[in-house]
Amino acid sequence: QVQLVESGGGLVQAGGSLRLSCAASGLTFSRYTMGWFRQAPGQQRHFVTAITWNAGDGYYADSVKGRFTISRDNAKNTVYLQMNSLKPEDTAVYYCAARLRGIVTTKEDYNYWGQGTQVTVSS
Repeated sequence: QVQLVESGGGLVQAGGSLRLSCAASGLTFSRYTMGWFRQAPGQQRHFVTAITWNAGDGYYADSVKGRFTISRDNAKNTVYLQMNSLKPEDTAVYYCAARLRGIVTTKEDYNYWGQGTQVTVSS
């Protein structure tokens, strides 16, 4: 079955950096658009960024544009999220997700999800 496993979360001070990874198995990774979403306590899950199957330009939420970078390595079945200049408002559980077609920002349109990794940014 399809599995997406996130890693790399943790506690970091404001202004710091983290790199999240999401390792995929059970699917033809190179065919899938991969996205990152996040969910803060008491809030809905929101789109962060996504990248197409051929690692074209990523698409970013305005709140992270210029600070976060998505990338992928199809040989390793892994998608990454480099997060720089982190802010306390970036604190959330971060989820990776996969879908077969192009980039969309609606969580309902992603078919597969990981279990999430916690990112906490202290002020």
